[in-house]
Amino acid sequence: MNLQTALIMLHEKMATAVSSEIDVLREASRHILLAGGKRVRPRLLFLAYQAVGGDDLTSAVTPAAALEILHTATLAHDDINDHGVLRRDRPTINAIWGRTFALLTGDYLFAKVYEMLAPYGAGLNAALAEAVVQVVEGETLQAQAAKAGALDEPTYYRIIALKTAALFRAAARVGAQLGDGAPGQVELLGDYGFKIGLAFQIIDDILDLLADSAQLGKSAGLDMAQGKGIAVAVGGDGSVATMVAPAGVQVDERDPLLAFKQQVLQGDTVGRARRQARRLVEDAVAMLDALPLSEAVDALKALARSVVERDR
Repeated sequence: MNLQTALIMLHEKMATAVSSEIDVLREASRHILLAGGKRVRPRLLFLAYQAVGGDDLTSAVTPAAALEILHTATLAHDDINDHGVLRRDRPTINAIWGRTFALLTGDYLFAKVYEMLAPYGAGLNAALAEAVVQVVEGETLQAQAAKAGALDEPTYYRIIALKTAALFRAAARVGAQLGDGAPGQVELLGDYGFKIGLAFQIIDDILDLLADSAQLGKSAGLDMAQGKGIAVAVGGDGSVATMVAPAGVQVDERDPLLAFKQQVLQGDTVGRARRQARRLVEDAVAMLDALPLSEAVDALKALARSVVERDR
């Protein structure tokens, strides 16, 4: 089976997994799950599986589907916290069904993950459970820093290590474990996943600053508006409210964040962030040279570089 066929099976598995008899749970879950998305995490899992010699992607479909459902559950909860109204080119769950049903749908998706992974034993489940704990810790740290107006650069990198990179690391580790990779290969691929997860979130935050909602397929500008993201951590003092308009910039009272955004763009914040993301990706790519040459390893290198080349 090739990767494209595995991704088709992934889509079908997710649709089946959330076939609740409760209409709103089924419809809301499928609304966000089947809208598409980049599927970066399941791709990473599949390619890590193949990179260590796994030869039957069918056996990796259920864990990959569980991983994508887990990621999607975090998005459902994020959209509640951020008041997001657009996700994957569709209205968010809370925009259609309201915050209560969005919360319950996220809870339902989390529960389905552990139901799906129950047959896979302690090792795989421990890897995913550790990642979930870290995601929650990262989101909590981010909310705490934003509320206090204290998001500096070290805190930002700690946040994205927890809330994003941890799940990328888990995806790569689980794929390598499923493919019976040697312990050293599992660790190497986990470290690779962690680095591209960091780069992925940095680029996500850059796009939140530069792109609009139509381009991103989700609500843009929310991080900056709430005192979050790399623009705040690197471009300011951690508090949007204290930013002042740079010389020559006219403040539009209808958009109080415009002065902050223009100040960030006048400096080298975006350039610094992009360079850091590229360094992380090239470090990750170099690590893969320790694995046997294969099409899967080449695909992992291409996947890493696509993280910093995307525009949504």
